[in-house]
Amino acid sequence: MKIAKILTAAALLFTLTACGNNADAAGTADAAANGTTVTEEEHDMNTETIYQLTEENVKLLGRTYFDGEKLFCALSGSGAEFTFNGTKCSVVVTGDSNAMSPSGADNQARVAIYVNGERVVDDMVDNIQEVYDVFESNTPTEATISIVKLSESPMSTIGIKEIRATGSKIAPTPNKDLFIEFIGDSITCGYGTDDPDKDHHFVTKTEDVTKAYAYRTAEKLNADYSMVSFSGYGIISGYSNNDKKVEAQTVPQYYTKLGFSWAANGSFVPANVDWDFSKRQPDLIVINLGTNDDSYTKTDSERQQEYCDAYVEFIKKIRENNPDAKILCTLGIMGDRLFDYVQLAVYNYTEETGDANVSAMKFDVQLPDDGYSADWHPSVTTHEKASDKLAAEIKSLLGI
Repeated sequence: MKIAKILTAAALLFTLTACGNNADAAGTADAAANGTTVTEEEHDMNTETIYQLTEENVKLLGRTYFDGEKLFCALSGSGAEFTFNGTKCSVVVTGDSNAMSPSGADNQARVAIYVNGERVVDDMVDNIQEVYDVFESNTPTEATISIVKLSESPMSTIGIKEIRATGSKIAPTPNKDLFIEFIGDSITCGYGTDDPDKDHHFVTKTEDVTKAYAYRTAEKLNADYSMVSFSGYGIISGYSNNDKKVEAQTVPQYYTKLGFSWAANGSFVPANVDWDFSKRQPDLIVINLGTNDDSYTKTDSERQQEYCDAYVEFIKKIRENNPDAKILCTLGIMGDRLFDYVQLAVYNYTEETGDANVSAMKFDVQLPDDGYSADWHPSVTTHEKASDKLAAEIKSLLGI
C-alpha cells in the first residue's frame, strides 16, 4: 500500500544536515511576540528536521554504502531502521536507471517501509526521486521506522537520500543479540514469492525477500541479518540451460563487494565498493548455493567434484573475512542432488584446515502439495517450512 508518492523538484532548498523548518521558526517568533511561552521541547515537536542516513542516525540493515549524500542499498533486505517520538515522518528515496525507463519496468526496485512493524509503503521505485509520507499523528507518538529493499541487486539499486522528521531526534534501533549472514541465490532473494503461478517468470514486483526462508529465520530467532544473494548465481556456474558453464554468474567473486548490479545509479557501482568486514561480524553464516550449479553439473562426477573443490575455497574466503563465525552449509529446497558434495566440501575443508566450526544441513525438497511460485520457485508455504527447519538447526548449533 502506498501512503504517498510525490516527485520532488530537482533541487531542494534544504541542506542534508539537520535544519529547522522556517515556518515553525516564524510561528515561534509570533508566539513570543504575543506573550506566549514556547518551550524547547514544544518547538522540537513542531519543527521538521532533515537527517542523513549515517550510522549515528540510523541502524543499517544488511550491506549498505553511504557516499556522503545518500545511503545506497543494492542487496535484498538492505535498508535502515530508526526510532523517534514525533508527529510526522517522510523518507526520500532515489531511483536508478530503471526508475524511469519503460524497458526497465520489470526490473525496478521494490521497497517496503514499516511503521512499528506494519508495512505502510510497498512500492516500485519508478521515479528518479520519491517522497514517502510514512507517519503522521496529531500528538507526539513513539515510532520505529524500517526501510527495506525487497528486490535484489542485479536488477536495481536505490539511494535513501534523507529522512524528514517532526519531533525528537531520530536514533538507531539497538542491535539484536544475534547477527546472521545469508549467502544464496534466488531462493534467498524471495524470487516470485508474490506470484503463485509456476509458469510465470521473474519480475521484481513479485519478489519479496521478507517472505523467503532466510528473512523468516532471522525473524523467528529475533536476529539481525545481512543477505548476499543473486538469482541464477552459483559457486562455479550460474543457471545453465545449454550444458555450458555460466562463469559470470558466481557468488564468490562478489562476496567481498557490496554487491552487483546492471542498473546504473549515478557513480554508485556496487561491484566497485569493497565491503568493510571490520564492521559488525556475523555470529553465524548460512550458505545456500548449488541449485544453479546443479543445472550445469547434473550427474557429471568431474563437474560435481569441481563444485566441491570450489566450495572448499569459498569457505576459506568466508573464514578469512569472518574468523569467529559459525558456518552452516545448506542445500535442497529446489533439489538435493549436490548435497553429498556440500557435505564432502565441509569434510575436506575441516580435514585441510582443522577448523571444525563448519557444518552442513539438508533442507527438505519442496512438495507439489505446497504449491510453487514463479518459475517453479518455492511457495511461501515451502519457505515457512524451510525457516522452521533452519531456525531449529541454528538453535541447536548455538545452544539457544
